[in-house]
Amino acid sequence: ITVPVMYNWTLIIARACFEELQTDYVVYWFFLDFLSDLLYIADMVFRTRTGYLEQGLLVKDKEKLRERYVKSFQFKLDLVSMVPTDVLYLVLGLRYPEIRLNKLLRFNRMLEFFQRTETRTNYPNMLRISNLVMYIVIIIHWNACLYFSFSKAIGFGADRFVYPNPSDPEFGRLVRKYAYSMYWSTLTLTTIGETPPPVENSEYFFVVTDFLVGVLIFATIVGNVGSMITNMNAARADFQARIDAIKQYMSFRKVTKDLEKRVIKWFDFLWTNKKAVDEREVLKYLPDKLRAEIAINVHLDTLKKVSGCPPVRIFADCEAGLLVELVLKLQPQVYSPGDYICKKGDIGREMYIIKEGKLAVVADDGVTQFVVLSDGSYFGEISILAIKGSKAGNRRTANIRSIGYSDLFCLSKDDLMEALTEYPDAKALLEEKGRQILMKDGLLDLEGPDPKEMEEKVERMTSMLDALQTRYGRLLAEHEATHSKLKHRVTRLEKRLAPAPGDAPPPTTPEKSKEEEKK
Repeated sequence: ITVPVMYNWTLIIARACFEELQTDYVVYWFFLDFLSDLLYIADMVFRTRTGYLEQGLLVKDKEKLRERYVKSFQFKLDLVSMVPTDVLYLVLGLRYPEIRLNKLLRFNRMLEFFQRTETRTNYPNMLRISNLVMYIVIIIHWNACLYFSFSKAIGFGADRFVYPNPSDPEFGRLVRKYAYSMYWSTLTLTTIGETPPPVENSEYFFVVTDFLVGVLIFATIVGNVGSMITNMNAARADFQARIDAIKQYMSFRKVTKDLEKRVIKWFDFLWTNKKAVDEREVLKYLPDKLRAEIAINVHLDTLKKVSGCPPVRIFADCEAGLLVELVLKLQPQVYSPGDYICKKGDIGREMYIIKEGKLAVVADDGVTQFVVLSDGSYFGEISILAIKGSKAGNRRTANIRSIGYSDLFCLSKDDLMEALTEYPDAKALLEEKGRQILMKDGLLDLEGPDPKEMEEKVERMTSMLDALQTRYGRLLAEHEATHSKLKHRVTRLEKRLAPAPGDAPPPTTPEKSKEEEKK
């Protein structure tokens, strides 16, 4: 429907203003107008069968669709645009194509097409710029046609402002008429060139109107193009701001030049490989369900191809529910060449899955390589599984270093244990794999204490200690309450036994006084 709308908006005005364009190609116009009207009718038919959402459900009932369309304002515009004004050709002749101006009422259908395309395309800024240029060209085109008609009304060649006399062979050709009018319209509306000054009062009013429209167009161009460029460069500007802030910090703290170069190269790698976007920040506006589906779509293939040494591929055959839980807990991290992901003896709190890149298991000297890990490999699970008999405990058992830039997924111990709680088979596979590696490296003590049992005992002792502290606190509170009550009762007894102010003290005998002194 956009094609016939554009056809009518550009050619009806041109055929009405340039008579040769209408009279020399009447047969073609009849065919194209007829085809355009057929598409208009087809659009109305399709509108009566276009579903809509009602309370979140797609309505497909034909009667409801027809009734909704007939009651809409769009139907009234479509109906007016289909009035057969072409019959006026029989009365007015073939020289008046402006009788088809009612066909322009479908303009909002073209706008609807552009709006829907903008939400679906991956290049919305390019589409916005193209639409803006199209609108400007249409306005200039209409203004050129109006200028030619205005010159015709005043008289061709009457003064310097209007179009020259077509009797001159140079200015009598149709192409020259349109090109000259477009040139004049472009200069006037964009206010970037000088045109012949007006002479008649009507010409002054025409030019003033054009200038006002031109100022509006210029402001629209500058505003829209500026906002589009800002939107296109928003991500780069934010990324550059982060780099500048880190550069200033490193300069203030006098970081070595070598480290500063490594940091800058790391940022360059992120931007070049489109890894600079914070995924959580981008996806935070989505509901949890859609965010989970996007994470699964992006990361699930990587998780499924995770492989290890025999006898199992730990995640390949796991249940879908476990894979989904693990996917939602993965955190992307990027390492530079030469960076240590973990060192032997460090406390392990995460396991890693390689998405892209190559990592080397190296000796303590950092040079000798034992094994090279590539996409789909995983490591770090031994130190977070608390395998029975492990001499390393929760310490790292190897040095792993990034050979180039490596894109990894990090899975913390708490997240992994939480996910494996409901999937004991997968947990057993992981522990078996870790046990084989420990046996190979001589780090497994089958007679040693079970770390899980020790951990359970510590937890039981902790809970008992908490219970004792609670009971002690309760007894202490009861003791203080009893002491307060006793003190209060003693005070009351003292007040009762104390003599009144006017009473004489009771007589005492010398013997009694001596006894009291002794006491």
